[in-house]
Amino acid sequence: MKTRVTELLKVRYPIVQGGMQWVGKAELASAVSNAGGIGMVTALTQPTPEDLAREIARTRALTDQPFGVNLTILPTINPPPYADYLQALLDGGVPVVETAGNSPVEFIGRMKDHGITIVHKCTTVRHALSAERNGVDIVSIDGFECAGHPGEDDVPGLVLIPLAVRALKIPVIASGGIADGRGMAAALALGAEGINMGTRFFATQEAPVHAHIKQALVDASERDTRLVLRTLRNTTRVLRNAVSEEVLALENRPEGCQFEDLRHLVAGARGRDALARGDAQGGSIAAGQVVGLIDDIPRCADLIERMVADCRAHLAQASRWAAP
Repeated sequence: MKTRVTELLKVRYPIVQGGMQWVGKAELASAVSNAGGIGMVTALTQPTPEDLAREIARTRALTDQPFGVNLTILPTINPPPYADYLQALLDGGVPVVETAGNSPVEFIGRMKDHGITIVHKCTTVRHALSAERNGVDIVSIDGFECAGHPGEDDVPGLVLIPLAVRALKIPVIASGGIADGRGMAAALALGAEGINMGTRFFATQEAPVHAHIKQALVDASERDTRLVLRTLRNTTRVLRNAVSEEVLALENRPEGCQFEDLRHLVAGARGRDALARGDAQGGSIAAGQVVGLIDDIPRCADLIERMVADCRAHLAQASRWAAP
């Protein structure tokens, strides 16, 4: 396949692995890159910048193909040392960085000086336009169906993708709600030049999480996600389980709740431990509505080849239907 995304990322297929917290490690990132897409190591999954440097080196030992690092910049009271994480990936010679959360504007110049291609993920066209003005190379536009943070505007991909394509001059990657070649074909037909998948790559052989968690994704339907933290304007889509239901019960109390009421339930360390133990009820587990489309746990190489073949077949069928 050839789009501006494949040209900029120097990959065979315009398929990006989402930077999933606790999941974006060397095993998964290298498998996606070896299969022709581009894998992402998640910076803040690593406890320190030094750990990130080691994870980058470990990924490089597992693939000779391009891979990237996800650096999510979040507003917190005690922020991690973002500049030091950035320096670790610069020192590691990473060719692609996916930024998300707050604007990466203060880091763009340093990344450009090192020849890095910058993909910025956002959930609104207005933020996409701001990112374009700030100098990012690609926008990954994240629809309401997505796992994790869909923003607060609730605009699904079928509307958001063509809006972004129409507004931007730089290429657009479609993110959220894609799990197969049919979804990839739809994204390309809407004008996107690539796709981003998180939840689907979660349910692969190489994803470094317990098999019970992967099976929980296979068993889930499109109705088995929940939007939590909406009352705090930090909306997060997660798998429906005992923890998400307890969070919603607290949020729906007549008196409402504060974050401190929920902290013990949504703590990142609790979610990380649940993934490692295979306890699908034990923590907050990010998952998109696309779980309804997942019915197996393939190797990344098999998934990508199947998707590309199906994408081409569906585009060809659509062309036949549209022929005069």
